[in-house]
Formats: sequence, C-alpha cells, structure tokens
Amino acid sequence: MAKLRKFNELVRNFADDIDFLTVYIEEAHPNDGWRIANDTKYDYKQHVILEDRIQAAGRLLEAGVESPVVLDTMENEANAAFAALPERLFIILNGVVVYEGGRGPILYNLGEVENWILKFKGC
Repeated sequence: MAKLRKFNELVRNFADDIDFLTVYIEEAHPNDGWRIANDTKYDYKQHVILEDRIQAAGRLLEAGVESPVVLDTMENEANAAFAALPERLFIILNGVVVYEGGRGPILYNLGEVENWILKFKGC
C-alpha cells in the first residue's frame, strides 16, 4: 500500500503496452496472527472464507489501485506458486516469468519493473 502511487503511475504510463494485474493474497500481518504494532489503518483478520478476502480486496480498490484486482484461492495457490507473501512483483511474458522481484516490502522494487519495461520497449 505504501507504494501504491508509484504502482498506479506505472499502470497509467504503460497501459497501452502492458496488462497489469493485482492478485490479492492472504494477509501478511493479520490482527489475529503476526501483526505489525500500531498498524490500525490496515487492521484485518486473516481471511477464513472467500467473503473475507473479497471484503479486504474491496478496501484495496477503495484505496485507489488502478489495475484489475483478482483474488487468490482460499487455498492460497497463487501465493504458494509465486512465493508472494507479503508482496511481490512479477512480469510474465507469453506465459513465462521473465522478471521475479524480491519479496516486499524491502525488496519490492517498482524501479526495476519500470526499467525492465523500458528496456523491453526499446527505450
């Protein structure tokens, strides 16, 4: 959420060339699990049923994410396949992962994604 403005900027700047997608996965710091102290803005329980995940993803949409948002399964299959928790960036080209970003928030690097896109476009 901290880097949402920059992510949205990438979505807008490259919308003609790139299909962006946000996959909403399980909560990284649920209030009924490993939570970050004093984080009351995003105070969510771990999703138990699909409705919980839908509700949490709705809050992401309310925050203004400009890419389409889809939900991981309740079995967390996308999270497991991509080791995405707590957040991660991937570029997939013709069904092949061509960029695998580091795990966020520390290694979540939108600048690397932007550089990859620019290089791909020949800029």
